[in-house]
Order: sequence, then C-alpha cells, then structure tokens
Amino acid sequence: MRFRGIRCAALAAILVALAASGCGEAGRPADGAVLDRGLGGEPESLDPHRSRSLQANHVQRDLGEGLTGYSASGELEPRAAARWEISEDGRTYTFHLRPEARWSNGEPVTAADFVYSFRRLVNPETAAFYSQSVIDVENAAAILAGELPPDALGVSAPEPLVLVVRLERPTPYFLALLTHPSMFPVHQASVESGRTYARPGNFVTNGAYKLVRWDPGSLIELERNESYWNAAATAIDRVRWHIAPEPLAELYRYRAGELDITDTVPPEAFAELKAERPHELRVAPYLSVYYYGFNLTRPPFKDNPRLRQALSLAVDREVLADKIVGRGERPAYNWVPPGVDHYEPQVPAWANLSREERHARARAAYAAAGYGPDAPAKVEIRYNTSDTHQRIALAVQSMWRDVLGVETTLVNEEFQVLLSNMRAKEVTQVFRSSWSGDYNDAHTFLHVMTSDAASNMTGYANPVFDSLLQRAATETDPERRRDYMQQAEHVLLDDYPVIPLYFFVSKHLVNPDLEGWEDNVLDYHYSQHLRFAR
Repeated sequence: MRFRGIRCAALAAILVALAASGCGEAGRPADGAVLDRGLGGEPESLDPHRSRSLQANHVQRDLGEGLTGYSASGELEPRAAARWEISEDGRTYTFHLRPEARWSNGEPVTAADFVYSFRRLVNPETAAFYSQSVIDVENAAAILAGELPPDALGVSAPEPLVLVVRLERPTPYFLALLTHPSMFPVHQASVESGRTYARPGNFVTNGAYKLVRWDPGSLIELERNESYWNAAATAIDRVRWHIAPEPLAELYRYRAGELDITDTVPPEAFAELKAERPHELRVAPYLSVYYYGFNLTRPPFKDNPRLRQALSLAVDREVLADKIVGRGERPAYNWVPPGVDHYEPQVPAWANLSREERHARARAAYAAAGYGPDAPAKVEIRYNTSDTHQRIALAVQSMWRDVLGVETTLVNEEFQVLLSNMRAKEVTQVFRSSWSGDYNDAHTFLHVMTSDAASNMTGYANPVFDSLLQRAATETDPERRRDYMQQAEHVLLDDYPVIPLYFFVSKHLVNPDLEGWEDNVLDYHYSQHLRFAR
C-alpha cells in the first residue's frame, strides 16, 4: 500500500478493522460463490420498520423485496407482484402476487402478509421512521395521528394472491415507493414469536438471501434463499457484508483481495486509484445532496432569512466540490439533484453570478440582517466525526470569516449524538447532513422539507410550500404536477432553510472479475444481479 499522508490514526483503524473481521482468505467457505462487500457503518437494525440508515437498506435489499424493485440498470420492474392494475382515477392499485413466491422457511408469500406489514408500518406503536411511506394510503394520516386503528388502513386481501391498495389521492411515484425496504413484507409469526426479530435464527425473509450471521462491528453474513422464486437466476451463494466505517481500512482490504466491492473510496486515495485502477473505480451520478441545515426554531436564524441568505451566498461550492471533496461531486445551488426523472432542477439566478458578485450580495444581505464588522454574527456548526466533514466545516468557517467576518465555532459529535440534537432542535444552529433519494422522483427530496415531515430537521414551515406539494400530490397531469413541484423548490430556495453544498456521486471499487454491476442514479446494486466471470 502506497499512499501519501496516511496518519497513525488511520493505520490504527486499519489494524482494528482487520483484527475485528477475523476473515481473510482462510475465512472463506470451502465451496460456492462468495461475494464480500464493504458496508461502511453498522446498521441500527435489519427490521424494515425499525431502521433508517443506508447501511440497513443495502442489506435489506438482499434479504427482502417489495411488490416492485429495480433492475441492475435502475429500471422499475415487478418483484413480489407479477403484475398490477391501476384504476382510472389513479387511486386503487390491484396487485397480483407471484404464486411461486416463498418465504425463506418455504411458506408462500401472500397478500395477507403485505396487509399485516403495511398495518405494522403505520401503527404508531411501531414508531417507524419511514411510517410516512404509506401516508398516501387511505386513512394512513388518521392512523398515525391516533384517530383510527391500524386495521382501518386502505389495504385488503380479497384473495390469497390479490392485494388491493386504496389511496387518498393519485400518487404517481407509488410504484417506485414500493421498492423501499420499509414497504417490504415482514413474517408475522416471526415478529410475534417473542424472540428478537431480524436476527439470525428468527429472521424469515422473502428475498434472494437469508440472514445466517451477524457479528456486531464486524460482519453480516447471508446465504442464498433456496425458496426464493428467482433462486435459479441468483449466481452468488453467499454474501458477506463487512462493517468498516474507516474507508482507508476498507481500501486496504480491497487491495488485499478480501473485498470485492467497497462501500466508498477515501478522498486521499482517489487520484491515485483513478490513475492506477481506472477499470475498477466506478464513479457515477447519484441522487443525494450534502447540505448544511439551519435551525429555524431559535436564534439567530429564526425569522432572519437575510442572515441565512448571506451565509449561503458566501459559500464557494466550486471549491468545496473540486478541492475539498474532489471525487467528481457537483456543486449544489438547489435542493433536488440533477438526474431525477421528469423534473428540471430549479437553480437560483444568483448561481450564475461571478464569485465577486455573489460575495457582494452576501455582504449586503449580512448588513440587512443587522451584522457587520463591529457586530459580527457568532455561528456554531455541528458535524459528525469524519475527516471529510471536518475539512468541509473548516473550509466553510474560513469562507464565512473572509467574506463576512462571521465568528464560527466548530463542534464535532458522534453521529447518533448529532442526530439526536438535530431532532430535538434545542442546541443546534447550523448542522451538516445529507439526503439520498429513496426513489427516483422529486417528491422524495421536496417532501423532506414539509412542515410535518419527520426528516425535517430544520423546523422549516411555509404554508405556501406545503400547499404546492399538496397540489402536486393530487394532480394527475404529469406536466402540471412537475410545475407545482418546481414552484415549491423555488419557494424553498427563496427561504434559505438549508445550504445545499454539493451533489454526491457514487464511488466504489469493484472487482474486475465481477459481472452484472451497472451504474445507476439510485446506487442500488442487488447482490442477486451479480456474478463472477467463469
């Protein structure tokens, strides 16, 4: 391994990761195709209704599947449902499940399984982070508010293999929403067995793989589900997801032949890898935005859009994307990333100004907000532990000081602590976060900023914004729906509740002997689509 500037801490992390894994070549099973994948951090849970992280979702897409799913290239396709019909008013979906679909214990997957699962998702007692996934289903909002019981949800199973879903309003992205793990079925008997669910030995799943091992901090191991309806087309017998939060440790293991796919690529090694391994380095557009959020529920940003505007205009996104991150990311001036189907991102006019013109506008807004050289704003940025997050925070701190004279304090927190503070909105001022699309539609980004969204960490609440999204939600004409959403993004950008900094790209190292990998904007890569060249 030859890298410049690797610190002792990074080397220590590599050694720790290798020691924790307990698996090199000697640890590989004696026979069968085995795929070793980097996962990054540890999933908080593999229960589709009790998880929220990307890490959990990656593993869940191997273990389960919804009524719909995605092809290797990112095209929507039937999964647990073989086909469906949609009523003329767009409010009733009738799904016909595959008769050959089976749980990993051999039992048939039925419409009743989906009815049970959707009701569990929307039940307030479940406290599911993604309970909003079913918000457009009939009576879901009232159930979440505690006004109706879960069995009032608009789902029914008139026949064992027929599922009917009734919506409150037409929802053009509903089929895409069904691909999300929160919409996967859960096995009722296992959930209610009294044993810990979603752990080896009790996790009955309906996807291509089943869970056989979970060593916290080290490894999650899956093996082929022979009962899966499409098992004959699944080439990989065993998948091992390696937990390695330190990207340098992951890279070391990839170079050593212990990983076939990395979760990401460390910034400090990117240029060297691009030169040395261009055919193994996979970089592609990705529907995800990195941003700084303002806490709008308390000073200094509550009722002070001019200050928020000044801080946004003072940030040089090109420097952040090209110099600080530098792995192909694109500067972000708006909220919805490029590449979203049937949508034109709404870039503000000031994004086309020169750096000097943007800075002049920033200083004017700063003065209008009541700040200046003799009365500088005092701002705190909170971010979770990461070299990249720290470099970005230091760069933004410098930009705010140089352009406006802002006095900025940086606070580094463990991720769960930061997340708790963001939700509580009691101590945060500016915080770093990101949002990745759960499906390919502008709604998955815009809905995050509605006043009642659980993911809205800023406290942003604008009735005009909410109303435009509500109108989009009831609009059946795709052109008018798009117009409402674009207007909503305009309103959002004019209010400056967030500072979009850059749009991500997916970054992986992929074993050149691995076939079936296709870049796509959702960065979904099901293990069942992959195979090793013979």
